[in-house]
Amino acid sequence: MKKLALLIIGLVFLGSLVFAAKSITLKGSDTLLILGQKWAEIYMEKNPGTVVQVTGCGSGVGVSALINGGTDIAQASRPMQDKERDKMLEKRGIGPHEIPVAMDGITVYVNEKNPVEKLTFAQLKDIFQATVKNWKEVGANDAPIVLYGRENSSGTHVFFKEHVLKKEDYSVRVQPLPGTAAIVNAVAKDENGIGYGGAAYAKGVKELLVAKDQKSGYFPPTMENIVSAKYPISRYLFWYTAGSPKGDIKRLVDWILSPEGQKTVEEVGYFPLPTEKETEKEIKKEGKSEKK
Repeated sequence: MKKLALLIIGLVFLGSLVFAAKSITLKGSDTLLILGQKWAEIYMEKNPGTVVQVTGCGSGVGVSALINGGTDIAQASRPMQDKERDKMLEKRGIGPHEIPVAMDGITVYVNEKNPVEKLTFAQLKDIFQATVKNWKEVGANDAPIVLYGRENSSGTHVFFKEHVLKKEDYSVRVQPLPGTAAIVNAVAKDENGIGYGGAAYAKGVKELLVAKDQKSGYFPPTMENIVSAKYPISRYLFWYTAGSPKGDIKRLVDWILSPEGQKTVEEVGYFPLPTEKETEKEIKKEGKSEKK
């Protein structure tokens, strides 16, 4: 009887610990998935009483979950659309709060054996709309171009479509894959493949130099070029919350925006937010070039 009583007390104690644990959910961008998981891992080590759960499935899924109250934080690799903001306000009576958390460049991947080194926006548009179907048309081998892309719930899919395809549709020849890692794996195995995704995933593939047009110059997706936005497919990565973050969520947000949280961004292979000094430096550079 005494043992049973002790067992019951123990279970009640454990149950109270589980109940006391603070849980924060992050859902959305596949691009942000590995960074979100690393942030969660470090934050939970520093705050044992907090559980941070991170899942992917795409920016659209995360935003939809936030609108419907199914997540605390939506991770997104593109800005929320006006119709999504309106829907959230209508459904929850509160609008989304946008928090830039890191920077990234949509990298264009080809197989390491592919001789092509650089492409313009116009060439990329022609390739992903299948107007150009053979690598010889862009100065490479005489071989068919095999297209890999993201599903339409992906923020990367949307961002690439808006900025490179000028809001026009992708070709039906593009093979949609469930995540950036899947695109990288496919291109790494396919000598004629081409795909796109976050810079942090670019392992075992060649990253191309990209130019907005032939006059603007070609840039590789380096930290300096992405933070300064010289790389033409640079972008911010976002967290969205229901209204301004408060309590445990605000503490997490404050930490990921701190020097320690931004150091993790760089360690994982993404690009930290520009500091005020870096922004001022770029403004001065632009001013000098305009005077010339």
